[in-house]
Amino acid sequence: MKEYQSLSHTHWNCKYHVVFIPKRRKKMIFGKVRKHIGKVLHDLANQKESAIVEGHLMLDHIHMCISYPSTRCRM
Repeated sequence: MKEYQSLSHTHWNCKYHVVFIPKRRKKMIFGKVRKHIGKVLHDLANQKESAIVEGHLMLDHIHMCISYPSTRCRM
């Protein structure tokens, strides 16, 4: 994805930092679950017309940087 997206009169760059944490921080994100979660999160992002720019899966939480089109950004 480009650094900035644009239309005829606007330029924008909407990104959000999202952290998913399982209840009581159980160490459950590993092995087959780890590969499956990545695919599911990318599929969900595509459904919402957004993209996961960067993501890190730890044993007990997930960090993601998500880029949205301007129609999804709310100030």
